[in-house]
Amino acid sequence: MVVERVLKAGMGVVAGGWLLAVTGCSSTDTFEQPAPLPEVSETVELDTLWSMSVGDGHDDQLLQIAPLYTGNLIYAASADGVVLSVKPSDGEVVWQKEYEERFFAGPGADAEHLYMVTRDAELVALSAGDGSEIWRSSLPTEVLATPQSNGNLVVVQTTDGRVIAHDAKSGERLWQYEAQVPVLTVRTAAAPLVGGDIVISSFANGRVIALTAADGQPVWQYEVGQPQGRTELERLVDIGGQPLVLESAIMVVGYQGKLALVDIRSGQEIWSRQASSFHSPAIGNGNIFLSAANGKVLALRGNDRRELWVQDNLSWRQLTRPAVSGDYLVIGDFEGYLHVLSAADGSLQGQRSFDSDGIRVPAQVIDGGNLLVYGNSGKMAVLSIEQDD
Repeated sequence: MVVERVLKAGMGVVAGGWLLAVTGCSSTDTFEQPAPLPEVSETVELDTLWSMSVGDGHDDQLLQIAPLYTGNLIYAASADGVVLSVKPSDGEVVWQKEYEERFFAGPGADAEHLYMVTRDAELVALSAGDGSEIWRSSLPTEVLATPQSNGNLVVVQTTDGRVIAHDAKSGERLWQYEAQVPVLTVRTAAAPLVGGDIVISSFANGRVIALTAADGQPVWQYEVGQPQGRTELERLVDIGGQPLVLESAIMVVGYQGKLALVDIRSGQEIWSRQASSFHSPAIGNGNIFLSAANGKVLALRGNDRRELWVQDNLSWRQLTRPAVSGDYLVIGDFEGYLHVLSAADGSLQGQRSFDSDGIRVPAQVIDGGNLLVYGNSGKMAVLSIEQDD
């Protein structure tokens, strides 16, 4: 099977996190009381290779602005208008710009441009070389998901279910697709996948839809979850994570829905199993790892999806997507702690306080298995996992 070959190779993509606010609902409380911080007999430590501050980070807003690692550089931004480029090896600043406006989403990028979305719903293209503004285009409403580009077009997805494509060089609007989304949704944002000839978007109605990149016409749709229950909260079926690309298939998971592998060309389901998560799954060592919506972390065997282990000591701590680094998983939580789990059995192997404002976006694995971490306050660091002596 295709997925078996890819799982063993340990492929994955960066995806966005989830925001614990419900659009259309007055409450921003957690669904359950979070588990207390577990005591851990540490066998590994997270050592800081370098760290810096990126403006005011999310500036107390429910955003998911995250750094972008391109291999040679890291691009990072903050809600209060800071955009910068640094070297991954030592954090040396290559360039930095400070804009007067506030940002709600980004940075996305292609070879030439960075893309940010402002609080006033403007898509802004910046030079990847020095951060200078190239063009901007007005959007109809708020965007929380990172803009995505294939070099020819840049695509944004609004919180009310519109997918809008612009010409990457000029900013001209090329096409728009509108999906019907429920009144009550989780304030989350799954960035679209933008390929050479297809755009795949995930919506708050529990559907994944493939569109032609040329003109935004629907090609297929797949239902990750069906609303069930009497109340609007019970009927939530949001998709909060960008689908994972696995050769000719995508893996997607929804809140109160299922985890599924879907053929990328036809939208046909290859397999599925019940699951509930605000995040994309992570893959490593031939297995699938998932941060469930209730804060449990679980591992599934890649070839048959059999449950290997469940870690429930982090329940309701609003976990990020797992980052897989060698034999370990690293997960952040709402109190700003980083937790290191054994990929083999899920046991807690390490713990570190990183950002007292919390961690909303997932850690990213960069060259050498080091971890790029960004906290809600704007603290950004590259960490390494070291065995305790």
